[in-house]
Amino acid sequence: MKRYVFLGVLSMYYLQVSSSSSAAHGCFCQVTGSLDDCACDVETIDAFNNERLFPKLQKLLESDYFRFYKVNLNKPCPFWTDNGLCGQNNCAVIPCPPNEVPEGIKTNGHHNKYSAEANNQECEKAETLGAVDSSLSKETRQALLEWNKHDDEAERFCVIDDEESPDSQYVDLLLNPERFTGYKGPEAWQIWNSIYEENCFKPYTVKRPLNPMASYSGNAGKTFYSWLDGQCVEKRAFFRLVSGLHSSINIHLSARYLLDDNWFQKKWGHNVSEFQQRFDAQLTNGEGPKRLRNLYFLYLIELRALAKVLPLLQRPSFQLYTGQPTQDRQHKRVLLELLQVAKSFPLHFDETSLFAGNKEEAANLKEDFRLTFRNISRIMDCVGCFKCRLWGKLQTQGLGTALKILFSERQIEALPKSSSARLTFQLSRQEIVSLLNAFGRISTSIRELENFRSLLSKICR
Repeated sequence: MKRYVFLGVLSMYYLQVSSSSSAAHGCFCQVTGSLDDCACDVETIDAFNNERLFPKLQKLLESDYFRFYKVNLNKPCPFWTDNGLCGQNNCAVIPCPPNEVPEGIKTNGHHNKYSAEANNQECEKAETLGAVDSSLSKETRQALLEWNKHDDEAERFCVIDDEESPDSQYVDLLLNPERFTGYKGPEAWQIWNSIYEENCFKPYTVKRPLNPMASYSGNAGKTFYSWLDGQCVEKRAFFRLVSGLHSSINIHLSARYLLDDNWFQKKWGHNVSEFQQRFDAQLTNGEGPKRLRNLYFLYLIELRALAKVLPLLQRPSFQLYTGQPTQDRQHKRVLLELLQVAKSFPLHFDETSLFAGNKEEAANLKEDFRLTFRNISRIMDCVGCFKCRLWGKLQTQGLGTALKILFSERQIEALPKSSSARLTFQLSRQEIVSLLNAFGRISTSIRELENFRSLLSKICR
Protein backbone atom coordinates (compact mmCIF):
# COMPACT_ATOMS: atom_id res chain seq x y z
CA MET A 1 0.00 0.00 0.00
CA LYS A 2 2.76 2.39 0.98
CA ARG A 3 4.44 1.62 -2.33
CA TYR A 4 1.32 2.76 -4.29
CA VAL A 5 1.01 5.94 -2.23
CA PHE A 6 4.68 6.69 -2.88
CA LEU A 7 4.25 6.13 -6.62
CA GLY A 8 1.16 8.38 -6.66
CA VAL A 9 3.01 11.21 -4.94
CA LEU A 10 5.96 10.71 -7.26
CA SER A 11 3.72 10.85 -10.36
CA MET A 12 2.07 14.06 -9.09
CA TYR A 13 5.52 15.58 -8.55
CA TYR A 14 6.57 14.77 -12.11
CA LEU A 15 3.26 16.14 -13.41
CA GLN A 16 3.92 19.43 -11.62
CA VAL A 17 7.48 19.62 -12.93
CA SER A 18 6.20 18.80 -16.40
CA SER A 19 3.56 21.57 -16.24
CA SER A 20 6.12 24.01 -14.92
CA SER A 21 8.56 23.10 -17.66
CA SER A 22 5.87 23.37 -20.33
CA ALA A 23 5.04 26.94 -19.23
CA ALA A 24 8.62 27.99 -19.92
CA HIS A 25 8.78 25.68 -22.93
CA GLY A 26 5.82 27.46 -24.54
CA CYS A 27 7.74 30.70 -24.86
CA PHE A 28 11.30 29.45 -25.25
CA CYS A 29 10.96 26.10 -27.04
CA GLN A 30 12.23 27.54 -30.34
CA VAL A 31 14.45 30.26 -28.83
CA THR A 32 17.60 28.20 -28.94
CA GLY A 33 20.40 27.23 -31.29
CA SER A 34 21.59 29.03 -34.43
CA LEU A 35 19.99 32.23 -35.72
CA ASP A 36 18.97 32.66 -39.35
CA ASP A 37 21.35 34.64 -41.60
CA CYS A 38 23.98 34.60 -38.82
CA ALA A 39 26.91 32.49 -37.67
CA CYS A 40 25.77 32.78 -34.05
CA ASP A 41 23.50 31.06 -31.56
CA VAL A 42 21.18 32.15 -28.77
CA GLU A 43 23.16 30.52 -25.97
CA THR A 44 26.40 32.35 -26.86
CA ILE A 45 24.57 35.70 -26.81
CA ASP A 46 22.88 34.95 -23.47
CA ALA A 47 26.16 34.11 -21.75
CA PHE A 48 28.08 37.00 -23.30
CA ASN A 49 25.43 39.62 -22.53
CA ASN A 50 24.36 38.55 -19.06
CA GLU A 51 27.82 37.80 -17.67
CA ARG A 52 30.21 40.17 -19.43
CA LEU A 53 28.44 43.12 -21.00
CA PHE A 54 25.19 43.93 -19.19
CA PRO A 55 26.71 44.98 -15.81
CA LYS A 56 29.27 47.35 -17.42
CA LEU A 57 26.66 48.89 -19.68
CA GLN A 58 24.16 49.59 -16.90
CA LYS A 59 26.85 51.33 -14.87
CA LEU A 60 27.78 53.54 -17.82
CA LEU A 61 24.19 54.52 -18.60
CA GLU A 62 23.78 55.87 -15.08
CA SER A 63 26.45 58.53 -15.74
CA ASP A 64 25.44 62.13 -16.45
CA TYR A 65 26.62 62.03 -20.06
CA PHE A 66 24.25 59.21 -20.99
CA ARG A 67 21.28 59.86 -18.71
CA PHE A 68 20.39 63.28 -20.17
CA TYR A 69 18.78 63.11 -23.61
CA LYS A 70 17.51 66.14 -25.54
CA VAL A 71 14.30 65.49 -27.42
CA ASN A 72 11.34 67.31 -28.96
CA LEU A 73 8.16 65.57 -27.84
CA ASN A 74 5.88 68.23 -29.30
CA LYS A 75 6.39 67.65 -33.01
CA PRO A 76 3.10 67.04 -34.85
CA CYS A 77 2.38 63.70 -36.48
CA PRO A 78 3.35 64.06 -40.16
CA PHE A 79 1.16 61.23 -41.47
CA TRP A 80 -2.34 61.44 -40.01
CA THR A 81 -4.52 63.66 -37.87
CA ASP A 82 -3.55 63.24 -34.25
CA ASN A 83 -6.38 61.71 -32.23
CA GLY A 84 -5.15 63.30 -29.03
CA LEU A 85 -2.58 62.42 -26.41
CA CYS A 86 -2.77 59.88 -23.62
CA GLY A 87 -4.20 61.52 -20.51
CA GLN A 88 -2.90 58.98 -18.01
CA ASN A 89 -0.30 60.04 -15.45
CA ASN A 90 1.93 57.13 -16.38
CA CYS A 91 2.24 58.50 -19.93
CA ALA A 92 3.73 61.80 -18.75
CA VAL A 93 7.39 62.74 -19.15
CA ILE A 94 9.08 64.99 -16.60
CA PRO A 95 11.58 67.31 -18.36
CA CYS A 96 14.69 68.53 -16.57
CA PRO A 97 14.83 72.01 -15.07
CA PRO A 98 17.74 73.84 -16.81
CA ASN A 99 19.81 74.02 -13.62
CA GLU A 100 19.85 70.21 -13.27
CA VAL A 101 21.59 69.58 -16.61
CA PRO A 102 25.41 69.77 -16.38
CA GLU A 103 26.78 72.87 -18.11
CA GLY A 104 29.20 70.81 -20.17
CA ILE A 105 26.33 68.89 -21.76
CA LYS A 106 24.44 72.09 -22.61
CA THR A 107 27.49 73.67 -24.25
CA ASN A 108 29.43 70.86 -25.89
CA GLY A 109 28.75 67.19 -25.46
CA HIS A 110 31.90 65.36 -26.57
CA HIS A 111 34.81 67.60 -27.45
CA ASN A 112 37.85 67.40 -25.24
CA LYS A 113 37.98 70.65 -23.26
CA TYR A 114 40.72 69.30 -21.03
CA SER A 115 43.67 69.06 -23.42
CA ALA A 116 45.80 71.88 -24.80
CA GLU A 117 45.93 70.03 -28.12
CA ALA A 118 42.14 70.12 -28.45
CA ASN A 119 41.97 73.79 -27.46
CA ASN A 120 44.61 74.67 -30.06
CA GLN A 121 42.65 72.68 -32.62
CA GLU A 122 39.52 74.71 -31.82
CA CYS A 123 41.48 77.98 -32.21
CA GLU A 124 42.97 76.88 -35.52
CA LYS A 125 39.54 75.84 -36.71
CA ALA A 126 38.05 79.20 -35.72
CA GLU A 127 40.87 81.09 -37.49
CA THR A 128 40.41 79.01 -40.64
CA LEU A 129 36.68 79.54 -40.66
CA GLY A 130 37.22 83.25 -40.07
CA ALA A 131 39.58 83.47 -43.01
CA VAL A 132 37.14 81.64 -45.26
CA ASP A 133 34.16 83.63 -44.06
CA SER A 134 35.83 86.96 -44.75
CA SER A 135 36.08 86.13 -48.45
CA LEU A 136 32.54 84.82 -48.85
CA SER A 137 29.19 86.53 -49.08
CA LYS A 138 26.55 85.94 -46.45
CA GLU A 139 24.49 83.91 -48.94
CA THR A 140 27.47 81.69 -49.82
CA ARG A 141 28.30 81.05 -46.16
CA GLN A 142 24.69 80.03 -45.56
CA ALA A 143 24.80 77.76 -48.59
CA LEU A 144 27.96 76.06 -47.25
CA LEU A 145 26.26 75.44 -43.91
CA GLU A 146 23.26 73.95 -45.70
CA TRP A 147 25.53 71.72 -47.80
CA ASN A 148 27.31 70.43 -44.68
CA LYS A 149 23.95 69.78 -43.05
CA HIS A 150 22.75 67.97 -46.18
CA ASP A 151 25.90 65.81 -46.26
CA ASP A 152 25.33 64.81 -42.65
CA GLU A 153 21.63 64.07 -43.22
CA ALA A 154 22.50 61.96 -46.28
CA GLU A 155 24.35 59.52 -43.98
CA ARG A 156 21.61 59.21 -41.39
CA PHE A 157 19.07 56.43 -41.20
CA CYS A 158 16.75 58.40 -38.92
CA VAL A 159 15.41 61.89 -38.37
CA ILE A 160 17.11 63.71 -35.51
CA ASP A 161 15.40 66.47 -33.55
CA ASP A 162 16.76 69.98 -33.87
CA GLU A 163 18.44 70.55 -30.51
CA GLU A 164 18.21 74.32 -30.99
CA SER A 165 14.42 74.23 -31.24
CA PRO A 166 12.66 75.88 -28.29
CA ASP A 167 10.46 72.76 -28.12
CA SER A 168 13.46 70.49 -27.46
CA GLN A 169 14.04 69.71 -23.79
CA TYR A 170 16.48 67.63 -21.78
CA VAL A 171 14.98 64.54 -20.16
CA ASP A 172 16.58 62.48 -17.41
CA LEU A 173 16.13 58.92 -18.66
CA LEU A 174 16.63 57.46 -15.18
CA LEU A 175 13.66 59.45 -13.88
CA ASN A 176 11.49 58.54 -16.88
CA PRO A 177 12.04 54.78 -17.27
CA GLU A 178 10.49 52.72 -20.02
CA ARG A 179 7.65 50.67 -18.54
CA PHE A 180 3.95 49.85 -18.90
CA THR A 181 1.86 53.05 -19.14
CA GLY A 182 -1.57 51.69 -20.10
CA TYR A 183 -1.26 53.06 -23.67
CA LYS A 184 -2.93 50.47 -25.88
CA GLY A 185 -5.87 49.85 -28.17
CA PRO A 186 -6.53 51.10 -31.73
CA GLU A 187 -4.30 54.19 -31.48
CA ALA A 188 -1.30 52.12 -30.36
CA TRP A 189 -2.06 49.45 -32.97
CA GLN A 190 -2.13 52.13 -35.67
CA ILE A 191 1.52 52.94 -34.98
CA TRP A 192 2.75 49.39 -35.43
CA ASN A 193 0.33 48.73 -38.26
CA SER A 194 1.76 51.70 -40.17
CA ILE A 195 5.29 50.44 -39.54
CA TYR A 196 4.69 46.83 -40.55
CA GLU A 197 2.17 47.33 -43.35
CA GLU A 198 3.66 50.39 -45.04
CA ASN A 199 7.35 50.41 -44.12
CA CYS A 200 8.63 46.85 -44.26
CA PHE A 201 8.79 46.34 -48.06
CA LYS A 202 5.65 44.20 -47.79
CA PRO A 203 2.97 44.20 -50.50
CA TYR A 204 -0.57 44.84 -49.26
CA THR A 205 -1.71 41.48 -50.59
CA VAL A 206 0.53 39.64 -48.11
CA LYS A 207 -1.19 39.52 -44.72
CA ARG A 208 0.84 39.81 -41.54
CA PRO A 209 0.03 37.20 -38.84
CA LEU A 210 -1.94 38.38 -35.79
CA ASN A 211 -2.55 41.87 -37.19
CA PRO A 212 -5.08 43.37 -34.71
CA MET A 213 -6.33 45.87 -37.32
CA ALA A 214 -7.22 43.29 -39.98
CA SER A 215 -9.34 40.17 -40.16
CA TYR A 216 -7.05 37.28 -39.29
CA SER A 217 -6.83 34.19 -41.41
CA GLY A 218 -5.19 31.05 -40.12
CA ASN A 219 -3.30 30.87 -43.40
CA ALA A 220 -1.80 34.37 -42.99
CA GLY A 221 1.31 33.13 -41.18
CA LYS A 222 2.13 30.57 -43.87
CA THR A 223 1.62 33.11 -46.67
CA PHE A 224 3.62 35.80 -44.89
CA TYR A 225 6.66 33.66 -44.16
CA SER A 226 6.64 32.18 -47.65
CA TRP A 227 6.86 35.75 -48.92
CA LEU A 228 9.53 36.75 -46.39
CA ASP A 229 11.72 33.72 -47.06
CA GLY A 230 11.66 34.60 -50.75
CA GLN A 231 13.01 38.11 -50.15
CA CYS A 232 16.63 39.19 -50.40
CA VAL A 233 18.67 39.07 -47.21
CA GLU A 234 18.49 42.87 -46.81
CA LYS A 235 14.68 42.96 -46.74
CA ARG A 236 14.54 39.99 -44.39
CA ALA A 237 17.01 41.78 -42.13
CA PHE A 238 14.90 44.94 -42.16
CA PHE A 239 11.77 43.10 -41.03
CA ARG A 240 13.68 41.23 -38.35
CA LEU A 241 15.14 44.48 -36.98
CA VAL A 242 11.67 46.04 -36.70
CA SER A 243 10.23 42.87 -35.17
CA GLY A 244 13.17 42.63 -32.74
CA LEU A 245 12.65 46.23 -31.63
CA HIS A 246 8.93 45.57 -31.12
CA SER A 247 9.75 42.45 -29.08
CA SER A 248 12.22 44.33 -26.91
CA ILE A 249 9.65 47.02 -26.12
CA ASN A 250 7.06 44.38 -25.21
CA ILE A 251 9.54 42.66 -22.89
CA HIS A 252 10.15 45.95 -21.06
CA LEU A 253 6.42 46.53 -20.67
CA SER A 254 5.98 43.01 -19.29
CA ALA A 255 8.98 43.29 -16.95
CA ARG A 256 7.99 46.69 -15.55
CA TYR A 257 4.24 46.25 -15.42
CA LEU A 258 1.98 48.21 -13.10
CA LEU A 259 0.97 45.44 -10.71
CA ASP A 260 -0.69 47.60 -8.05
CA ASP A 261 -1.84 51.22 -8.02
CA ASN A 262 -3.30 52.59 -4.81
CA TRP A 263 -3.29 55.76 -2.73
CA PHE A 264 -0.03 54.86 -1.04
CA GLN A 265 2.21 53.54 -3.80
CA LYS A 266 2.58 52.11 -7.27
CA LYS A 267 4.11 48.68 -7.54
CA TRP A 268 5.94 47.74 -10.73
CA GLY A 269 7.20 44.26 -11.54
CA HIS A 270 7.15 41.22 -13.80
CA ASN A 271 3.80 40.26 -15.30
CA VAL A 272 4.23 36.67 -16.46
CA SER A 273 0.74 36.47 -18.00
CA GLU A 274 1.41 39.56 -20.10
CA PHE A 275 4.70 38.08 -21.27
CA GLN A 276 2.98 34.82 -22.22
CA GLN A 277 0.24 36.64 -24.14
CA ARG A 278 2.93 38.21 -26.31
CA PHE A 279 5.43 35.35 -26.67
CA ASP A 280 3.94 31.95 -25.83
CA ALA A 281 3.94 29.74 -28.93
CA GLN A 282 0.42 28.41 -28.42
CA LEU A 283 -1.13 31.74 -27.46
CA THR A 284 0.45 33.51 -30.46
CA ASN A 285 -0.07 30.80 -33.06
CA GLY A 286 3.66 30.15 -33.19
CA GLU A 287 4.63 33.83 -33.59
CA GLY A 288 6.05 34.44 -30.11
CA PRO A 289 9.30 32.46 -30.43
CA LYS A 290 9.95 34.04 -33.85
CA ARG A 291 9.64 37.46 -32.26
CA LEU A 292 12.16 36.55 -29.57
CA ARG A 293 14.63 35.21 -32.13
CA ASN A 294 14.37 38.52 -33.97
CA LEU A 295 15.34 40.26 -30.74
CA TYR A 296 18.62 38.34 -30.78
CA PHE A 297 19.20 39.36 -34.39
CA LEU A 298 18.73 43.01 -33.43
CA TYR A 299 21.19 42.53 -30.56
CA LEU A 300 23.84 41.29 -32.99
CA ILE A 301 23.37 44.27 -35.30
CA GLU A 302 23.74 46.85 -32.54
CA LEU A 303 26.60 44.95 -30.89
CA ARG A 304 28.47 44.97 -34.19
CA ALA A 305 27.98 48.74 -34.47
CA LEU A 306 29.52 49.26 -31.01
CA ALA A 307 32.58 47.28 -32.06
CA LYS A 308 32.88 49.21 -35.34
CA VAL A 309 32.67 52.68 -33.76
CA LEU A 310 35.59 52.07 -31.38
CA PRO A 311 38.23 53.85 -33.60
CA LEU A 312 36.19 57.07 -33.49
CA LEU A 313 35.45 57.11 -29.77
CA GLN A 314 38.94 56.13 -28.63
CA ARG A 315 40.49 59.23 -30.25
CA PRO A 316 42.08 61.56 -27.65
CA SER A 317 39.99 64.48 -28.94
CA PHE A 318 36.77 62.68 -28.02
CA GLN A 319 35.56 63.04 -24.44
CA LEU A 320 32.31 62.47 -22.59
CA TYR A 321 32.32 66.10 -21.60
CA THR A 322 30.02 67.22 -18.78
CA GLY A 323 32.35 69.71 -17.10
CA GLN A 324 33.45 67.28 -14.37
CA PRO A 325 37.01 66.33 -15.45
CA THR A 326 37.67 63.40 -13.11
CA GLN A 327 34.32 61.72 -13.68
CA ASP A 328 34.43 62.38 -17.42
CA ARG A 329 37.81 60.67 -17.81
CA GLN A 330 36.65 57.75 -15.68
CA HIS A 331 33.49 57.33 -17.75
CA LYS A 332 35.44 57.41 -20.99
CA ARG A 333 37.60 54.58 -19.65
CA VAL A 334 34.45 52.60 -18.83
CA LEU A 335 33.07 53.31 -22.31
CA LEU A 336 36.25 52.12 -24.04
CA GLU A 337 36.36 48.99 -21.86
CA LEU A 338 32.75 48.28 -22.86
CA LEU A 339 33.53 48.74 -26.56
CA GLN A 340 36.54 46.44 -26.25
CA VAL A 341 34.28 43.81 -24.69
CA ALA A 342 31.84 44.27 -27.58
CA LYS A 343 34.70 43.90 -30.06
CA SER A 344 35.81 40.65 -28.39
CA PHE A 345 32.50 38.90 -29.14
CA PRO A 346 33.48 35.76 -31.09
CA LEU A 347 30.57 35.51 -33.54
CA HIS A 348 29.84 39.00 -34.86
CA PHE A 349 27.27 39.62 -37.56
CA ASP A 350 28.92 40.04 -40.97
CA GLU A 351 27.50 43.25 -42.40
CA THR A 352 29.39 42.73 -45.68
CA SER A 353 26.73 40.13 -46.53
CA LEU A 354 24.31 43.04 -46.97
CA PHE A 355 24.18 45.25 -50.07
CA ALA A 356 26.65 43.07 -51.98
CA GLY A 357 26.47 42.14 -55.67
CA ASN A 358 25.73 44.61 -58.44
CA LYS A 359 26.95 48.02 -57.19
CA GLU A 360 24.15 50.09 -58.71
CA GLU A 361 21.40 47.77 -57.50
CA ALA A 362 23.02 47.52 -54.06
CA ALA A 363 23.27 51.32 -53.81
CA ASN A 364 19.60 51.75 -54.75
CA LEU A 365 18.52 49.09 -52.25
CA LYS A 366 20.62 50.66 -49.50
CA GLU A 367 19.01 54.05 -50.18
CA ASP A 368 15.53 52.48 -50.04
CA PHE A 369 16.55 50.79 -46.78
CA ARG A 370 17.76 54.12 -45.35
CA LEU A 371 14.74 56.16 -46.42
CA THR A 372 12.28 53.55 -45.18
CA PHE A 373 13.87 53.46 -41.76
CA ARG A 374 13.90 57.28 -41.67
CA ASN A 375 10.16 57.10 -42.27
CA ILE A 376 9.75 54.79 -39.28
CA SER A 377 11.64 57.28 -37.11
CA ARG A 378 9.13 59.96 -38.18
CA ILE A 379 6.20 57.73 -37.21
CA MET A 380 7.41 57.98 -33.61
CA ASP A 381 6.05 61.55 -33.56
CA CYS A 382 2.56 60.03 -33.95
CA VAL A 383 2.72 58.05 -30.69
CA GLY A 384 0.05 59.39 -28.34
CA CYS A 385 1.79 58.50 -25.07
CA PHE A 386 4.64 60.92 -24.27
CA LYS A 387 6.73 58.34 -22.43
CA CYS A 388 6.25 55.79 -25.22
CA ARG A 389 7.13 58.52 -27.73
CA LEU A 390 10.30 59.37 -25.79
CA TRP A 391 11.57 55.80 -25.75
CA GLY A 392 10.34 55.09 -29.26
CA LYS A 393 12.25 58.08 -30.64
CA LEU A 394 15.38 57.20 -28.65
CA GLN A 395 15.40 53.53 -29.71
CA THR A 396 14.72 54.17 -33.40
CA GLN A 397 17.40 56.86 -33.37
CA GLY A 398 19.81 54.47 -31.66
CA LEU A 399 19.15 51.74 -34.23
CA GLY A 400 19.43 54.29 -37.03
CA THR A 401 22.81 55.37 -35.65
CA ALA A 402 23.93 51.73 -35.50
CA LEU A 403 23.00 51.30 -39.18
CA LYS A 404 24.82 54.52 -40.05
CA ILE A 405 27.96 53.13 -38.38
CA LEU A 406 27.73 49.71 -40.03
CA PHE A 407 27.40 51.16 -43.50
CA SER A 408 30.10 53.82 -43.09
CA GLU A 409 32.97 51.37 -42.83
CA ARG A 410 35.17 53.15 -45.38
CA GLN A 411 34.78 56.52 -43.66
CA ILE A 412 35.63 55.01 -40.28
CA GLU A 413 38.65 53.17 -41.69
CA ALA A 414 39.81 56.45 -43.26
CA LEU A 415 39.77 58.38 -39.96
CA PRO A 416 42.94 60.51 -39.94
CA LYS A 417 45.62 59.81 -37.36
CA SER A 418 46.25 63.52 -36.86
CA SER A 419 43.86 65.17 -34.43
CA SER A 420 43.94 68.40 -36.43
CA ALA A 421 42.72 66.82 -39.68
CA ARG A 422 39.06 66.92 -40.68
CA LEU A 423 37.20 63.79 -39.60
CA THR A 424 35.77 61.58 -42.33
CA PHE A 425 33.07 60.28 -39.99
CA GLN A 426 31.37 61.95 -37.04
CA LEU A 427 28.58 61.38 -34.54
CA SER A 428 26.68 64.02 -32.59
CA ARG A 429 26.23 63.70 -28.85
CA GLN A 430 22.55 62.94 -29.50
CA GLU A 431 23.53 60.00 -31.71
CA ILE A 432 26.03 58.64 -29.18
CA VAL A 433 23.58 58.86 -26.28
CA SER A 434 20.81 57.19 -28.28
CA LEU A 435 23.16 54.47 -29.58
CA LEU A 436 24.27 53.37 -26.11
CA ASN A 437 20.85 53.73 -24.49
CA ALA A 438 19.12 51.86 -27.31
CA PHE A 439 21.59 49.02 -26.96
CA GLY A 440 21.04 49.21 -23.21
CA ARG A 441 17.35 48.48 -23.82
CA ILE A 442 18.16 45.47 -26.01
CA SER A 443 20.74 44.19 -23.53
CA THR A 444 18.19 44.56 -20.71
CA SER A 445 15.63 42.60 -22.75
CA ILE A 446 18.06 39.71 -23.18
CA ARG A 447 18.72 39.80 -19.43
CA GLU A 448 14.99 39.89 -18.66
CA LEU A 449 14.42 36.74 -20.69
CA GLU A 450 16.46 34.88 -18.09
CA ASN A 451 14.20 36.30 -15.37
CA PHE A 452 11.06 35.23 -17.23
CA ARG A 453 12.47 31.74 -17.80
CA SER A 454 12.97 31.45 -14.07
CA LEU A 455 9.51 32.81 -13.21
CA LEU A 456 7.77 30.55 -15.73
CA SER A 457 9.56 27.50 -14.37
CA LYS A 458 8.14 28.26 -10.87
CA ILE A 459 4.51 28.74 -11.93
CA CYS A 460 3.30 25.28 -10.90
CA ARG A 461 5.63 24.59 -8.03
